[in-house]
This record gives sequence, C-alpha cells and structure tokens, in this order.
Amino acid sequence: MVGSIPTRLKRLALSYYIYYRVARPAQAEALVRDVQAELKTRCGIAGRLVRKRDDATTWMEIYEGVRDAAAFEHCLALSVQAAHFQNVLEPASARHMECFED
Repeated sequence: MVGSIPTRLKRLALSYYIYYRVARPAQAEALVRDVQAELKTRCGIAGRLVRKRDDATTWMEIYEGVRDAAAFEHCLALSVQAAHFQNVLEPASARHMECFED
C-alpha cells in the first residue's frame, strides 16, 4: 500500500476525559447518569464516572472508543446543556475536557 494510509489509521479512536468539581453530589450523579445514558443511546458510547480518591467533590467522566469526534462532542454539549449541569458544579467551576488519541 504505497502512498496510502490504512483506514484504521485514518480514524483513530479517541478517549475523552472530563473533570470538574461538584457542589451537590447526589444531584450531580443523577445528571451524569442521564447524560451518559443519552450518549449511549445517541452515539453508542458508554461512559464511566470516577471520583478522585482524596477529594470526593472532584469527578471525572471517561468516554473511550470515540470514532466520530464531531458527533460525540455535539451530543455531549446538547446533553449537558439540557441537563442544566452547571447547577450542580462548585461555584466558579467548569467542566474541563481533554481528548487523547489511541
């Protein structure tokens, strides 16, 4: 295959890591689960939720195996906005998203 890139290399899988601090853990967990269910249904991406070991208010959502970044990010943004996620974050806090290639 001289001069061409194998298809598997053209569309690398992406992993998203989204971290933030919550003010209302019980409410926040329900919202995260709703957002993750929506992403599973609309994009086929199952998410995980983890909490920082020594700080129960610092959380991270992890989404792996994303092949269509634009579609995933669009669905994520709509789901987070519809859930009014900002209402459960620490004051002056925000969701921070990092994306890594496999």
